[in-house]
Amino acid sequence: MPSTRQSCLSALPPGVETPDSMTIEETVEAVAVAATWDARIALIRLIPERFGTASHQEVYAAIAKQVYVPNLAPDFAYVHWRDDYELNPFQAAYDRASALTNEFASVSQPDLRDAILAEPCTLRVFRLILGFTAQEFAAATNLVAEVLGTKPLTTGRVRSIEAGRVPPNTMADCCGRVIDLAMRGELFRDAPTAGVRLKTEKPDTEDGWETIRRYALSGVPLSVFLHQRLYGGAFRQLLDATSSDRGDILEDAVADLFTRNQIPYVRTGSNNQEEIASRFGITVKPAPDFVVFDQTNTLRAMLECKGANDGGTARDKAARFRGLRVEAARLGGVPLFGVLAGLGWARTADALGPVVRDTDGRVFTIPTLLEMLTVQPFPVLTETQF
Repeated sequence: MPSTRQSCLSALPPGVETPDSMTIEETVEAVAVAATWDARIALIRLIPERFGTASHQEVYAAIAKQVYVPNLAPDFAYVHWRDDYELNPFQAAYDRASALTNEFASVSQPDLRDAILAEPCTLRVFRLILGFTAQEFAAATNLVAEVLGTKPLTTGRVRSIEAGRVPPNTMADCCGRVIDLAMRGELFRDAPTAGVRLKTEKPDTEDGWETIRRYALSGVPLSVFLHQRLYGGAFRQLLDATSSDRGDILEDAVADLFTRNQIPYVRTGSNNQEEIASRFGITVKPAPDFVVFDQTNTLRAMLECKGANDGGTARDKAARFRGLRVEAARLGGVPLFGVLAGLGWARTADALGPVVRDTDGRVFTIPTLLEMLTVQPFPVLTETQF
């Protein structure tokens, strides 16, 4: 039986020098022009033998930059949408809040309470004026509920009121008190440390309701509107609210690929960690996102999906593959695959490069996902009748 080295050498593209005479640049080029994914993997597996440890990071980073970064999909250009964020419903709530407060001139605590009782959806407008999420507003009610002799609101209750459910008078009063005190700068103490400030210290609330009234009547200058995006981030709250949807998009794509091609797999989650351990002997926790097996119920591959929109996050997530590589080796050299998304993986030296190393180059993105079926063990599994 040929050695791993002999197998790797036989996989080299025609005309390429043997690894012992190849520079880093030539190695990267050989990986880039490899005729098949399996040939690419064979070349990458030779790197620890061909280059000294001090050069490994440079080699893997160079391969990642030239071969894998170009296939990262521009997912930053899209957001998962939710009807809750449409303009028309919010515009209607805003119009009611403006009308019920005489264009934000009648904003005493009783005025705010009465507005919320008359039109519960206006709570969203007042909450956003403060710059709070629903969870943050609910937490703020803890600060006044005891004084009022009532219970604080939960996040679910805040959302139900904003959806139109009329609250009890005591809850509406609690909401009015939070809004009133926060706008007057009396709800929270001064910043505890240097370098932080209250959320109401922003252009539209820097003078309390006076600034709100001025902007409501005259409009928000475009520069102020864009400045809010600078520190708030365009679509920031929507991105946070749909983070699980973004996380699922890679796993859903892999599951669809496996299902369509009749590849037996288990998609792991919090509910089947023990099953994965007992059935396949995988002890790393959490288990990889997917385990692939054959007709004898033998583990054939492990696959992990990771999205990252900034380099620091990608670097941190790369460590997950190092742990999975150790587990794959413990289980007899089971192939480890990575499916990645997000511009954070364009950070190659300490993020994408290590993933290329730990997966022996079995790194795929949405644009290249179908090509994964050409890499062992998938060709055998797709040909087998289960």
